Amino acid sequence: MTKKKNKTFKQWIGKIHLWLGLASGIIVLFLSVTGCIFVFNEEITTWLRRDAIYVTEKAEKTIPVSQLWESTQQQLGERIKSASIGVYNDPDKTWTFRSFKRSDKPDSIFYFGNIDYYQTIYVNPYTGKIQGIYDETTDFFNIVKFLHWSLLLETEIGQPIIGWGTFTFVIMLITGIILWWPKNKAARKQRVWFQWKPTTQWKRKNYDLHNILGFYIASIAVIIAFTGMVWAFTWFQAIVYVAGAGTTTPPDVKTEKSVIAKPGTVSALDTTLAVSREKYPDASAYSYGKPASETDVINVYVQQVSGAYYISHNLQFDQYSGKLLLERDHSEKNFGEKLITANYDIHVGAILGIPGKIIAFIACFICGMLPVTGFLIWYGRNFKKK
Repeated sequence: MTKKKNKTFKQWIGKIHLWLGLASGIIVLFLSVTGCIFVFNEEITTWLRRDAIYVTEKAEKTIPVSQLWESTQQQLGERIKSASIGVYNDPDKTWTFRSFKRSDKPDSIFYFGNIDYYQTIYVNPYTGKIQGIYDETTDFFNIVKFLHWSLLLETEIGQPIIGWGTFTFVIMLITGIILWWPKNKAARKQRVWFQWKPTTQWKRKNYDLHNILGFYIASIAVIIAFTGMVWAFTWFQAIVYVAGAGTTTPPDVKTEKSVIAKPGTVSALDTTLAVSREKYPDASAYSYGKPASETDVINVYVQQVSGAYYISHNLQFDQYSGKLLLERDHSEKNFGEKLITANYDIHVGAILGIPGKIIAFIACFICGMLPVTGFLIWYGRNFKKK
């Protein structure tokens, strides 16, 4: 009686696995391919833009941020008004202005159809010379990113499609493990290692690739899928936060206001950088922009680790006096916040550095193989040659 129940249960699981696989296979393959391409985007972009990213001329001191902003705006015009500046502690790096503006009247369902401009400008902080301007709208890796993010559609349209495709993939991984689970010791050996011989047919090899590689990569694939769902669904992000923080109460993050006054003799932008560097001298970079309104503060994002974002600090300064109004160190965040902060680095493997990215790349590659090998298994069983 027990054997019959187990067989029936696995038959139903097999049906679910099959039909969900056929329904979502294209999405899974698409996300895997774009994920593989994007994993090493930072390293490849740094190499391709090395002449712009690294300074060609150096001096004893860098130009004050306020002067650098003005000189860059004179060269580029109005676009620099919608910019933020990234200041690096590495003395060999240029500083970056990122200029972005969405269309005031968006009329397209496609993401890029609603962007007025999106540029990265690399400026030598010692001379004020612009070493490179790149249009991120048409950048290859940016296009890959938004294909992966929302199929190049507006986020509210494309991301649910990506999210539910990823959710389906998680169910497929769970059902796949159930189907994989061996009945006895002899079956277990066959399920965890390739036992190919020269005479082994391609159908058997394909079946083993699907089952064995799928088993080994399942745990990593689930982590990648879950971190993707954090962006796709606010309810899932809330679950992750509550699981990590142990509370349903969101963090109490205050937003200060600037006291309207006449600017001091020293620019608040310069004071902001000096204080940020004093607070976090070993940080990789500091990013901030000019306030949008007269009572807004200067928000500074401190990136502690180069090439990763899982450790960051936030500072708020008065835009007139440059006075530090609020500091939120990474150590003050609860574990739920830290999980959300680390989500991108976990997703692409950057939290473990280059080894983590290699693991993420291999995982994405195998995830891309699963719908292909699975389809071949289904096709071979249902369209056998007579």
